[in-house]
Amino acid sequence: MAEKPKKPQKLKARLPRGLEDRDPAAIKATRQMVEKIRAVYELYGFEPVETPAMEYTDALGKFLPDQDRPNEGVFSFQDDDEQWISLRYDLTAPLARYVAENFDTLPKPYRSYRAGYVFRNEKPGPGRFRQFMQFDADTVGSATPAADAEICMMAADTMEALGIARGSYVVKVNNRKVLDGVLESVDLGGEANFARRLTVLRAIDKYDRLGEEGVRLLLGQGRKDESGDFTKGAGLDDDQIHEVMTLLHSNPDVAEGKQLPQWLREDSKTIGHDLYTTNQATLTKLRAHFPHPLCQQAFDELEQISELAHACGYGTKRILIDPSVVRGLEYYTGPVYEVELLLDTKDEKGRPVRFGSVGGGGRYDGLVSRFRGEPVPATGFSIGVSRLQAALTLLGKLDTRPEFGPVVVTVFDRDRVADYQKMVSALRTAGIRAELYLGNPKNMGNQLKYADRRNSPCVIIQGSDEKARGEVQIKDLIEGAKAAAAIASNQEWRETRPAQFSCSEADLVAKVREVLARHDVSWG
Repeated sequence: MAEKPKKPQKLKARLPRGLEDRDPAAIKATRQMVEKIRAVYELYGFEPVETPAMEYTDALGKFLPDQDRPNEGVFSFQDDDEQWISLRYDLTAPLARYVAENFDTLPKPYRSYRAGYVFRNEKPGPGRFRQFMQFDADTVGSATPAADAEICMMAADTMEALGIARGSYVVKVNNRKVLDGVLESVDLGGEANFARRLTVLRAIDKYDRLGEEGVRLLLGQGRKDESGDFTKGAGLDDDQIHEVMTLLHSNPDVAEGKQLPQWLREDSKTIGHDLYTTNQATLTKLRAHFPHPLCQQAFDELEQISELAHACGYGTKRILIDPSVVRGLEYYTGPVYEVELLLDTKDEKGRPVRFGSVGGGGRYDGLVSRFRGEPVPATGFSIGVSRLQAALTLLGKLDTRPEFGPVVVTVFDRDRVADYQKMVSALRTAGIRAELYLGNPKNMGNQLKYADRRNSPCVIIQGSDEKARGEVQIKDLIEGAKAAAAIASNQEWRETRPAQFSCSEADLVAKVREVLARHDVSWG
């Protein structure tokens, strides 16, 4: 007996870990955010540029997580001539390549912004995605700390443009040279210690998430996380760990309020009665604790940034010098910045949430220089759009309601599709989103259910009787939903037909506009 053929197995629909699908409401919220960020960036004189999602891996070079393993930390493949290509890890390295390639035609300093998705081949987890959106702004060709101060002020203005009140965020500023000086003082300088320094940087960058004990383990032999995975540490000895942790514990210092002008007192963090956190007090403390020449150079640069920010009215409540900020990428060479949200809230399950960092950046004077063979200073800032959107959604700062769908023109008579399509065309010509029902028109109830699922503000109905009279029926679905809640029985519904009215074919566009205006319907 012949064997019965096996039924083909259905392919299981599944989304890879660390990625997410996005519905219209989420896309709308992102669009609103991006436009507000763009407006601030352009106010500061930055212009848009786009670079591809892929770059030659050697253009990213040692700034990848591990240059000897191209797929470690990034997604890479070899093209037909066996050159390695990687999905971009951030938006900064591609900009460096673009500037180097077009150096002679670009104005210097070159100020640009870019928005787009970046890709990390890392272990996904809560709030950690393999694909996420960033929005960057960079100034290339300026070595002055004024460029860094401007980036910090722009970061503060962006947070406020997004509805985050002053005092609910802070732009923390440090200088990578401080850590470089500390590491040199404990014999961890030079190219030979590049890999260990990178491990130290990434350990410190996790301070907010892992706390002191977690960072100590990563500075030493390593740490096992909750899942049992082990992360190898930097292998520092106890004395070296002590020096690094001393830097992290050099918290912003305080000053007496009587030493401050009134405006600065109002824009500084109150510590106690007439005591305030000030950047000048912090720098005085740091200068005394870290005498290394590289550290002192860093403090000079931070003092210039602080003075410029203060002169423009940006006090310590908005721009704060904090020595615990290092940023995790190796290519930073000077000032580094991080925007932290200070608000606490609860997630959908009632658990407490502290958002922490939603953006950061810094000076990277060596990134463009690799292509040019000459010094090309640069500084920039990146907002983690995906992360910030999640925070703003929980805080109720974004409109996440489903966007209204189009007006739906139903099909009452199958042989009159051309008439119905003509109505759709008239609505579209008037700038009204509209569509013809393209499913099976056998059942009018199904067409109305479809319009409900599309969140349509109203539907258009025309049977043979209405056609003979030159009329159409407009069913206001928004008003109908309100009326339905107040109607007790199906009989009453059939008798009253709430929110449904007739108008002439000639008045169709005008009457639909009235319905849309009544409910303040807009798209986009």
